[in-house]
Amino acid sequence: MARTEDGLKVVEPHPEEDGGEQTKPVDDERTPLLGVHGGAEVDGALEAQAEREQREHDAGATPLAEEPSTGKLVTTMSCLWLVTFFAAMDSTIVATLSGPITASFNSGTLFSWIASGYLIANAACQPLSGKLTDIYGRRAGLIFATTFFAAGTLICGLAQTGTVEILGRVIAGMGGGCLNTISVFIASDLVPLRKRGVWQGISNVVFGTGMGLGGIFGGFVHERIGWRYAFYIQVPFIVVGGIAACIAVKVPVKETDTDKIKRVDFLGAFALVATLVLLLLGLNSGGNIVPWNHPLVYVSLPMSFVSLLVFIYIEERVAVEPMIPVRLLLNQSVMAACLTNWFVTMAVYALLYYGPIYFQVVRDLSATRAGALFIPSSAGAAIGSLGSGLIMRATGRYRLLNIAVQILSVAAFALILATFNATVNNVTPYLYLLMVGISYGSMLTITLLALIAAVDHKYQAIITSASYAFRSTGSSIGITVASVVFQNMVRVRLFDRFGDQPGAAEEIRRIRDNLNEIKHLPPGWHDGVIEAHVEALRAVWAVLLGFAVLTAIVSLFIREHKLHNNLERK
Repeated sequence: MARTEDGLKVVEPHPEEDGGEQTKPVDDERTPLLGVHGGAEVDGALEAQAEREQREHDAGATPLAEEPSTGKLVTTMSCLWLVTFFAAMDSTIVATLSGPITASFNSGTLFSWIASGYLIANAACQPLSGKLTDIYGRRAGLIFATTFFAAGTLICGLAQTGTVEILGRVIAGMGGGCLNTISVFIASDLVPLRKRGVWQGISNVVFGTGMGLGGIFGGFVHERIGWRYAFYIQVPFIVVGGIAACIAVKVPVKETDTDKIKRVDFLGAFALVATLVLLLLGLNSGGNIVPWNHPLVYVSLPMSFVSLLVFIYIEERVAVEPMIPVRLLLNQSVMAACLTNWFVTMAVYALLYYGPIYFQVVRDLSATRAGALFIPSSAGAAIGSLGSGLIMRATGRYRLLNIAVQILSVAAFALILATFNATVNNVTPYLYLLMVGISYGSMLTITLLALIAAVDHKYQAIITSASYAFRSTGSSIGITVASVVFQNMVRVRLFDRFGDQPGAAEEIRRIRDNLNEIKHLPPGWHDGVIEAHVEALRAVWAVLLGFAVLTAIVSLFIREHKLHNNLERK
């Protein structure tokens, strides 16, 4: 090892022995685990990139940040956790605000877009944040992310139309998504892999707490001063947290050649967004805005598939440095971990958004009380994430732990399907949501470490970004699929019961557009409307159980890789 003038560690090129042969390379942060430990080797564009980066390293050596003291690490991460807390809270804040927001704009179908707009922006920006912050620095990335997050949140509060509200959610999603991934990059820059489980566990405690409190905070503020203030109140905290994080973060710029901006995969990001928007447009429109046999549905859904193929082609053949490297995804552990993230996030986010609807409509709870029921889920995520991190630090293994977590997840969603009906008691929801939280928090930590352990250090930011892209796309798809099932089932069940009554079509439209309409139903409608919602939500729970089962199946293909104790992976 050598040190630069500022004291940072630099990994020196391996000396050559007599005869021109190099000694066996040490197993450090730049040693490809895919090649050394038995996985599929990186080839094609990724090999070219690896060789180029190795030449650059041999010539000038991009320094690794020296492992900081615990005190400095706590200070740095605490500042990051403040802003990621609000980013997590903002991802679920509209769960309990869906009723008042859609009522303000008189459109029940707007709900899915308000939720998905934030998450689509996450999916587009998170994969780009790794390379961009390698080029311009983590601090520059924090400034961008904080600015967009604060501006978008303010727009959400000021919006006077549904379109502007969605725009605000998109802008906030661009910033909030980047804040989450940048905090993970910084932790990976500063913390050795085997210890990362504990720090990632603490990060997930913060993230899970934010997610869990988002619904409660939104409902509490709305019931007292209006839903718009749920957005206004966040803005000063986001600004202060962003400033503190920018001051505290001191990670060296990894790539000083700004011409490398040409290698950032903007085209791939555009294709990914187009894929998601076309998919969600077709799903949200079918049965809600237009019939399923309408040309809008027939065109948008096939075009989303075409756009996906274009995205894959760009990542494989066009992008110099793809944001989701297709070749890297061919590694069994990488693909399995990404798909595990994808399916589990579909299930969890759909539950986070449709659970409050169940409690408000079927159980007739206030928005605040409905949100409070998800506190166990938040606590469970914290327990699961931190607990699994401690287990992996002690054992250096995660495969058996993953199997146990998957069993817990499937059991939790099966129990929700079996018991979440019109007569559920007041205790079991807490237990089942706690089980969901524990399994979700554990899976986030397990899959992140499995991904980082399965690839070379130079792909660490890329693969972390890719995993977040899977999570973001999964969350938006999960909410949209749940919305399609719910809206169509409610419409069918209501028409089955009341379709022959005078003015039924108009009344059913009002019920679907505004949940508050349930309190102002015509005589004889109330019990039938509640039963229709219970049946629609039962269909949603069945879909979520399907997602959980798929998660368990794909997670079995995650291989065990060594979790090293230091940044050099020795």
